[in-house]
Amino acid sequence: MNEVIGAINDLVWSKALIALCLGAGLYFSIRTRFMQVRSIPEMIRSIFSGKTSPSGVSSFQALTMSLSGRVGTGNIAGVATAIAFGGPGAVFWMWTVAFFGASTAFVEATLAQIYKEKDDRGMYRGGPAYYIEKGLGLKWYAWLFAVATIVATGFLLPGVQANSIGAAMQNAWGIEPWMTAAAVVFGLGFIIFGGVKRIAHFAEFVVPFMALAYIIVALIIMFLNIEQVPAVFSLIFKSAFGLQAGFGAVLGLAVEWGVKRGVYSNEAGQGTAPHPAAAAEVTHPARQGYVQAFSIYIDTMLVCSATAFLILSTGMYNVMNPDGGMLVEKLPGMEIGPGYAQAAVESMLPGFGQGFVALALLFFAFTTIVAYYYMAETNISYINRKIHRPWIVLVLRVGILIMVTIGTIKTAGAAWQLGDIGAGLMAWLNIVAILILQKPAFAALRDYERQRKAGTVDPTFDPDALGIRNAEFWSEKLREDAKSAGNS
Repeated sequence: MNEVIGAINDLVWSKALIALCLGAGLYFSIRTRFMQVRSIPEMIRSIFSGKTSPSGVSSFQALTMSLSGRVGTGNIAGVATAIAFGGPGAVFWMWTVAFFGASTAFVEATLAQIYKEKDDRGMYRGGPAYYIEKGLGLKWYAWLFAVATIVATGFLLPGVQANSIGAAMQNAWGIEPWMTAAAVVFGLGFIIFGGVKRIAHFAEFVVPFMALAYIIVALIIMFLNIEQVPAVFSLIFKSAFGLQAGFGAVLGLAVEWGVKRGVYSNEAGQGTAPHPAAAAEVTHPARQGYVQAFSIYIDTMLVCSATAFLILSTGMYNVMNPDGGMLVEKLPGMEIGPGYAQAAVESMLPGFGQGFVALALLFFAFTTIVAYYYMAETNISYINRKIHRPWIVLVLRVGILIMVTIGTIKTAGAAWQLGDIGAGLMAWLNIVAILILQKPAFAALRDYERQRKAGTVDPTFDPDALGIRNAEFWSEKLREDAKSAGNS
């Protein structure tokens, strides 16, 4: 079975997908005139400009919900895995895919806002399935993405997050995985049965706290190891291009694992972040596009980089030889995963490191599982639009609790590969879709920039004036606003 899973994973994550991720990011960067660089002030302003409503969440809440999905075990265990299989140079390629991926994140989030709608409870829903059907008119493709996302985020990806929680807790305090599983399932059940608003409030409180605490500890380690920082940068850049002695053998793997773990971590183009992006209450779709683009920087440039510097500056990592054995072995007997980061912090702050990283991973991975549930539920909402099938949501809730239990207890190998397959399938389907359906996002960007240049503080969106069809929510919103203005 492991061989079959491995073969499928290799097929999904072929060089074609790696080229597609990097190529799409480069193309969107050029088409948006590198908005991920020139629009950083607008990104920051947009984060704090939106307000919550009975139907949607604020831009900041939507940001934290998407960060719940982005900032997970990939930021700790994923970085360690990239270094183990691709060498230190994999970190450079994680940065690269994040830089270009910020423009991809803008496009998919803006499309999610353009084609969003209200569900039967009056809550905003949107994402790739919605914009594929409305923008491309391909209902079968939309259903294919919805089903793939339900399977991936509801049943495959949660096991990866849960497995890292169990491993970190056992490494730090010797807690048996079944005990960790019971606690995680209890907390997860309480949140997911509380609906979208409870998920948003939970993410709004936990995500900023956990990310900031982790980055602060990483900065402390870097300060204590300040003389190593130039050497770490040199190691990353040289090994990224095969210039560092000993790492030439993993040059191709540095690119492969850097892109793979980068996409898994920041999720740009994967199609997950558009779901919470669509839930935001904003005056213009591009505004949430800016917010989601900035979230890529938070995830990779800050949190992933923090992990990389922790591990590399302390030398707490192994690198696998592509031909077998170890190319670098500084932690004999250590399984690839969160133990690298735990050993790194522990080496500098004895008695503190293992427990702190375990807690960080608990929060990172747990919030990601919550985000995965929300994404799966949104796609069930899409499937249920015409025929209401409430039992599917119950099956999802029970199913994700079961998969979290299994993932916490079982070994990591199969869990990571299944998670990779799920993320890869979503990326294939979503990136192809947004490459075809790109014009509305670019039209929205130009419209927003035109209004801001004219001095408008809160730009509004008229899809009909831009030639965008099937954006019923925004057309109806314009009519309601005009009616309200007339009555006043």
